[in-house]
Amino acid sequence: MSTLKELLKDVPLEWKALRDVTKSIKTGLNPRSNFVLNTDNAKNYYVTVKEITSGKISFSSKTDRIDDSALEVIQNRSNLEIDDVLFSGIGTIGKVAIVDIPTMNWNCSESVFLIKPIKELTNPKYLMYLLDSPISKNQYEGLAVGSTLRGVRMDTLKKIQIPIPFPNDPQKSLEIQQEIVRVLDSLSEQNKALTTALANEIENRKKQYSYYREELFRFEGKDVEWKTLGKVILKSYSGSTPKAGDPKYYQNGTIPWLRTQEVKFTDIEDTEIKINELALKETATKWIPENCLIIAISGATAGRSAINKIPLTTNQHCLCLEINPQAALYRYVFHWVSYNYENIKSLGQGARGDLNSRLIKNYKIPIPSLEEQERIVRLLDQFDEATKSIVAALEKEIELRNKQYEYYRNELLMFNG
Repeated sequence: MSTLKELLKDVPLEWKALRDVTKSIKTGLNPRSNFVLNTDNAKNYYVTVKEITSGKISFSSKTDRIDDSALEVIQNRSNLEIDDVLFSGIGTIGKVAIVDIPTMNWNCSESVFLIKPIKELTNPKYLMYLLDSPISKNQYEGLAVGSTLRGVRMDTLKKIQIPIPFPNDPQKSLEIQQEIVRVLDSLSEQNKALTTALANEIENRKKQYSYYREELFRFEGKDVEWKTLGKVILKSYSGSTPKAGDPKYYQNGTIPWLRTQEVKFTDIEDTEIKINELALKETATKWIPENCLIIAISGATAGRSAINKIPLTTNQHCLCLEINPQAALYRYVFHWVSYNYENIKSLGQGARGDLNSRLIKNYKIPIPSLEEQERIVRLLDQFDEATKSIVAALEKEIELRNKQYEYYRNELLMFNG
């Protein structure tokens, strides 16, 4: 970085509007009134916001396509060429990508701005990095319009101010821009490589934990009695939701109230929302004793489980099972239910895939001796704790690396070398 610091020292800058360093800024056409997507002969890619990832265009089997007849309508409006810069202007605002390979009749949607830089003034990738930085985001984010689906107007984007080094010497300006791009490319590749390696390590640790858990729950050929969950509980509980938006049930609340989105295969020490005594008195909410097995039974969260380490209340989408300690250890049951998450989830019924008390209570569990249960719990708790600790450390390292990259990017693009 020291060489670059010298390069950027006392660099003269001129801030220019984006419209002054680009040949054109356009969007694609809306297919609803102009052409039909994904016809039998459609083979030309139609780039939307979802194809813009990590500075590149990434296609998938779900990418929309248009046929040759649609090209006649759209081609002069949004035909993509190498070194074009794409900017998502609606919904997920500010995703950027550069077209870095020759295209074959690619076009973009109305939610994507197609920016064609004047290459004699601006390095396309330099422009892409700028649009992805706080220098630009601080200018357009506060000017986004809309309530449900927010977007940036074209006039707003055109007015974004871009720092141009050596404005009176285009050749030297492009040399500086290219050097900045070279450094940012290098930093970006290093960051991606390390992030990928750490992500792979996280995945390997999780697989290792899953392997040991599967081995511990391998009971084939062993003298183990199988019972339904309903046979190893003392009592089951359901919850209720005090009328949402009615402050009388939540004001000055001190009673933990659990929602299914907080059920995440962990111990629960607290809840995000609290209710008050009036809610207990006037609604169907009730206290649940600590160390119950809690299973989410509704929608996207169905099948997820947790253990409450504090007495609490829940909404109606949680089923709470108080385990009979003479029959099974509650943490053993928790580990078994977590291990069988996919199987339990598959029992869901209806469009939402909901579970119910009957389905859960009829699910079978192997019951070895309490001593064997204790051994399994001890080992799985140790594996779980070690895995979570390592994963947390790796995720922290990824976060720090991303922040480091962003710091150097912002320093370079603000010419603070």
